[in-house]
Amino acid sequence: MRRFLFFILFLAVMAGLGTAWWLHRPLTLKTTPLDLSIEPGTSARGVASAVAAAGVDISPWMLAALFRVTSSERLIKAGSYELEASTTPLSLLRKLVRGEESLLALTLVEGWNIRQVREALRKADLLRPDTAELSELALMDKLGRPGVHPEGRFFPDTYTYAKGSSDLALLQRAMRAMDRQLAAAWSQRAPGLAVKGPDDALILASIVEKETGRSSDRATIAAVFNNRLRIGMMLQTDPTVIYGLGERFDGNLRRVDLLTDTPWNTYTRAGLPPTPIAMPGKAALLAAVQPASSPALYFVARGDGSSQFSQTLEEHNRAVNKYQRGK
Repeated sequence: MRRFLFFILFLAVMAGLGTAWWLHRPLTLKTTPLDLSIEPGTSARGVASAVAAAGVDISPWMLAALFRVTSSERLIKAGSYELEASTTPLSLLRKLVRGEESLLALTLVEGWNIRQVREALRKADLLRPDTAELSELALMDKLGRPGVHPEGRFFPDTYTYAKGSSDLALLQRAMRAMDRQLAAAWSQRAPGLAVKGPDDALILASIVEKETGRSSDRATIAAVFNNRLRIGMMLQTDPTVIYGLGERFDGNLRRVDLLTDTPWNTYTRAGLPPTPIAMPGKAALLAAVQPASSPALYFVARGDGSSQFSQTLEEHNRAVNKYQRGK
């Protein structure tokens, strides 16, 4: 009897050692890395079968038993996962329970307009194109902002997403991020601004974003436009004209373009344009509400990315002759 009990104990220990060895042994994968997709509502047994069907050399029965023994059946999260060659049954279990999905990334760049944003969404790897056929008006309806122009309403940043995610969900995140950034900037606004509300600040920030060649000039460029708005002077900024031209702009801004009226032409219309002209970043948002203390009303590019600022038209004309005409 004693020998029999010892034999049973020995088998139990060996089984335990075998299980421990199996839990920590790298799985054999059909390809590496291997993509695994778990649909919402899949049972633990279904998850085990999906793992094997994806190309993992494992017994679905054993994996389902592992889920059951560890009480993980209800903890497994749906999603897209990437399995590496070092994946073991135990690390696979942890990945599924923690929801450690394989993520892709899309960067929305400061200064992009809505056309560029939508083109980036279209080209993004494994991002479901739910908005691809929507007009700009319908897009904003879907995002819960009916009647709002989409330009400038998304914050430029890098956004991660799971394979098969909707581009609409990504845009919602970017829109909420811009809401937060704009509200934070507006709460820090300097007294005496010419812009009267957050939306005006967003429009001005988009112009500052497009006009800034060197970050150290950003606040002074914002001061120039703030000063002009305060005294009722035309903004006369080329990026707004280019935006108004849309796809007609061929890279060469001509004098006739400056005289061609559009809602965004700040040479023909006073004040701010009706919408932003691009996505401003955080620095441009802050510059728009915290402009430098400067009396400048003019600036011209020096050709090295920086700008020359002037208080009077006479000074500005000299700067233009020097830096633009080489006189």
